[in-house]
Amino acid sequence: MSRRALVATAWVLGAVMLGALVVSQINNATRRFGLPLSNAAVIRTQASAKRLDPALIAAVIYAETKFDPRPSAAGAQGLMQILPETAYFIARRSGGTRFQASDLARPSVNVAYGSYYLRYLLDHYAGNEMLAVAAYNAGLTNVDRWVSDARTNGQPLSEAAIPFPETREYVQRVLGAELDYRVAYRRELGLG
Repeated sequence: MSRRALVATAWVLGAVMLGALVVSQINNATRRFGLPLSNAAVIRTQASAKRLDPALIAAVIYAETKFDPRPSAAGAQGLMQILPETAYFIARRSGGTRFQASDLARPSVNVAYGSYYLRYLLDHYAGNEMLAVAAYNAGLTNVDRWVSDARTNGQPLSEAAIPFPETREYVQRVLGAELDYRVAYRRELGLG
């Protein structure tokens, strides 16, 4: 191959590599545009303390509030949309004797309590993320009943068999966002 052909090949390869880098950066920027993240240090701290994937915590926050902590019409509060009665349950279990419902407005408390509850649900469902996420949305009693009904029929509960459409969509949204957060915010979430 002539020197001229080698130089042309090198230019083409360089352009292809530069193009791939630019496309990768555009994809990452596009992903981040629709995928907000705040309080990354709080998320990392709680993920480590509760043995959770920080991307899962971020995904639950995204599904619950898109990182906008305003209270819901149902009374759930903060980034992870925790109901005060759930927070009191968590406070009793975790030794948070001075807890007040107004504490849920603080991201550090809200993410700590939401992460505690996620860990509780994951432990309850032997690490099954789909069931834990479904219970975060629909409640433990509902998911326990669905699991029992599925077992009666000789099957495990599948995502498609979740009877509440809102919960089925919630599970899909959280598990999909978890993957997106792992890619888009790898460094910020301490994933490598």
